[in-house]
Amino acid sequence: MLITTSLSTEDLAGQLYLQPHYLQTQRRIKSLIDRYVSHEQLCDRLQDLPLQFQHPQPRPWKQIDWQAINYNQIISINPEVFLSVLVGALDTEAPIRGYTQTSRQYLENLHPQMARFVGGTVDENGNLTELGLWEKEERQHTPTLLKIYQQLTGEKITPTLRTVRGYLPTDNPHEDLYRHGLHRVATEYGATCLYLWLMAHTTGTLQDVLEELVLDEINHMTKFWGFGVWLYPDTGLLRIGKTLMKTRHQNYARNNLLRTLKRMMGTLKWDAWSLSNKTTLMFTFIYAMRCLWVWNDKLTPEYLQSLFGE
Repeated sequence: MLITTSLSTEDLAGQLYLQPHYLQTQRRIKSLIDRYVSHEQLCDRLQDLPLQFQHPQPRPWKQIDWQAINYNQIISINPEVFLSVLVGALDTEAPIRGYTQTSRQYLENLHPQMARFVGGTVDENGNLTELGLWEKEERQHTPTLLKIYQQLTGEKITPTLRTVRGYLPTDNPHEDLYRHGLHRVATEYGATCLYLWLMAHTTGTLQDVLEELVLDEINHMTKFWGFGVWLYPDTGLLRIGKTLMKTRHQNYARNNLLRTLKRMMGTLKWDAWSLSNKTTLMFTFIYAMRCLWVWNDKLTPEYLQSLFGE
């Protein structure tokens, strides 16, 4: 049934329905991915990285009317499940300083410019003297999710600050960065898909806020992915698979992507989701990866070297 109230019959995800069935929700998700994960958008975000190395500028957010957020803007999700997803997302977003400094340590001896982009700079005593652009943008996410939760429930919550896997180098820093980079890209990809899925299940101001999160996550995922392909030109499904198997058998649990996915599903209270919610989220992951892999095939050595050099 189309929404015929004062709300528009279209929003950022396309046609808007009050009680969408599975195919209608899937259509909204596909519309969002086609719009935000297009080849043109991904290329634009990757080509922005060398510019940010020279003159880092945080992406400005549009103005948000927080008081306009309400439960009526949630579509086809149990409100309790929606709130649990917010709390689960907070669990992943909150310890941003730990993420940025760990990534900086893996990068600083191999690519100082990228290390500065993600984690800023430190002095000789290890004290942070400049924030990285990645942290400047990502640190907006936790207060944003807290504001959404408070506006919907009238309650304030305190995010659980998890212990981030720290910097644990071996005698092969190049391989250490590869494993860490896989984990970082997977985390950004997971956040991208989750927020796209939430956009398909929301409208109005709530959807506008989620769009800002989506734009940040796609921006960072694209930069990490493209940079990684440039730094590791022999990367492919076979090497990724071998790395994950090595991670498992050599007890590199700190970089185990499957553990990350399992933890994320637990914090999102996956067992309480409806079948439609589960299947549409899986569709989001699959269709987004399809678009990313098509784009990945266009990341030729010549193109990447034109951006980052030899």
